[in-house]
Amino acid sequence: MHSPRRALPFPKIPPPLARFPRLTTAGFAIMAGAIAACGFQPLSLWPLTLLGIALLLEIVSRTGTARGALMIGWCFGLGHFTLGDNWIATAFTYQANMPAWLGGIAVVLLSFYLAIYPALATLAAWLVIRPDRARAAGRSGTGTFLALVLAFASAWIVTEWMRAWVFTGFAWNPIGIALLGQFQTRGLALVTPWIGTYGLSGLLVLLAGLPGLFLRAGMHATTAPRRWIWALPALAIAAALSALMIEPDPWVRREEGAVRFTLVQPDLRQEIVDDPRYYEANFLKLARLSLPRTPGEKRVVFWPESGLGDYLRDGYPPYLYRLYTFGADPMIARERIGSVIGPYGLLLTGAVDLVMKDDEGIAARNSVTAIDGKGDIVAGYSKAHLVPFGEYLPLRWLLEPLGASRFVAGALDFWPGPGPRTYDLGAWGEAGIQICYEIVFSGEVVDPLNRPDYIYNPSNDGWFGAWGPPQHLAQARLRAIEEGLPVLRSTTNGISAVIDADGIVRAAVPRHVAQRIDGRIPPPHEPTPFARYGNALPLIFAALLGLAALSMVALRRPRR
Repeated sequence: MHSPRRALPFPKIPPPLARFPRLTTAGFAIMAGAIAACGFQPLSLWPLTLLGIALLLEIVSRTGTARGALMIGWCFGLGHFTLGDNWIATAFTYQANMPAWLGGIAVVLLSFYLAIYPALATLAAWLVIRPDRARAAGRSGTGTFLALVLAFASAWIVTEWMRAWVFTGFAWNPIGIALLGQFQTRGLALVTPWIGTYGLSGLLVLLAGLPGLFLRAGMHATTAPRRWIWALPALAIAAALSALMIEPDPWVRREEGAVRFTLVQPDLRQEIVDDPRYYEANFLKLARLSLPRTPGEKRVVFWPESGLGDYLRDGYPPYLYRLYTFGADPMIARERIGSVIGPYGLLLTGAVDLVMKDDEGIAARNSVTAIDGKGDIVAGYSKAHLVPFGEYLPLRWLLEPLGASRFVAGALDFWPGPGPRTYDLGAWGEAGIQICYEIVFSGEVVDPLNRPDYIYNPSNDGWFGAWGPPQHLAQARLRAIEEGLPVLRSTTNGISAVIDADGIVRAAVPRHVAQRIDGRIPPPHEPTPFARYGNALPLIFAALLGLAALSMVALRRPRR
């Protein structure tokens, strides 16, 4: 018979909950989830994300049933997503179709669903390790806990990847984003080109498991000094992580690209973006910020999503142009845009296109239109990843009779486009386009067969209060690191930014400021491993972690 190692007396220690008699295990898990969400922007308290995951691992390691593990993960997710996605409630204050107080309820209801994914991760890790059997067999020591950490990191990668595509996906705030750092740093996200965003989340789980490992290893020591020695690796790792988060000199000179640009943030507040009475004033604000500063300047101009009220394409009934467009001819609208950007300029702007049938609009498309200095349309892109309830009403046949509606003004649902495309704009480079929310989908932002020079990401973040815009920017930075491509974000009222291919923010315009950024588009890197193989890399990483966990369990199982 195989002789099991001396049982670690960890289960005999009164659990932390004993000191908080009013907290149930579910309440403690909800609190851990909320703590973990504090690592997201704008708080950026990344040590708290590690603490929240560490607490979750401790609770799961003490759980006696699979059902308990499932519910602990679900409660963790409820607290985590309710705090992290609280910006969704702000969207309800900018529409009149539903009461504003429903926003808080909507955040909690969405979190009820999103919490399923952490629940599946904790359940899978528990089933692999079976902490109840390990304790009964006297194997509840360091090795068992390490196997739990490995299994949970593997399961978290897989479930976070699933969250990005099940039911069209909601990929917002992968937990690894807490390791990204501030504008001028990448933190541990510098490994993202090799393991992807979801792999970065798995790495964060591994780091969060270290305190529990050191605690258990130290308790095997026979003397107090030897127990304290086990704290030294934890302190060294904490110091290394802190150093990665320190901002370097922001004035370090970096290589510049060839294409000149003007990126515009007009500071159009959400209250007026969709109001036809302000369309002309909004256009004039965009125009004043876009005029060339040098005669004959060749440049590409970036305008945000939702900033332009004009219909730019031909073929719609005349009454639509009279209602929403400057003049009754879209060519007039395009020509005055051309006069603003200059004869040697090219504009990329957010716009709305219509899908017509028998002179009636049956749907709309959230689009980007490229217009040259003569007012001619040279390219167009339609958004593929649409926002449920923002751009279309899912299950309209069921929800509309119940009083549900879209946040965005208008009766027409938006239809999706075909997905990532690269547009050859000649002297203005090859542009990939991702509109607003699309940029959060790891591995789905670039045409793999036709790699662009840069990604243009117009957005309207005015819906999302103080928390949404910085979180959105952080996710755009991860896409730049993953793909090795610069990202240029133009938003209606912030945060607009120029992000280089390393994920470093070169220049930014804060919220509620009308301003332009001029410069040269940063150069792209050679295709990264992630750009070549996509989310196969984090899934392989997850598989290796899972195999390591299963191997440890098998080796520690008594031989018969």
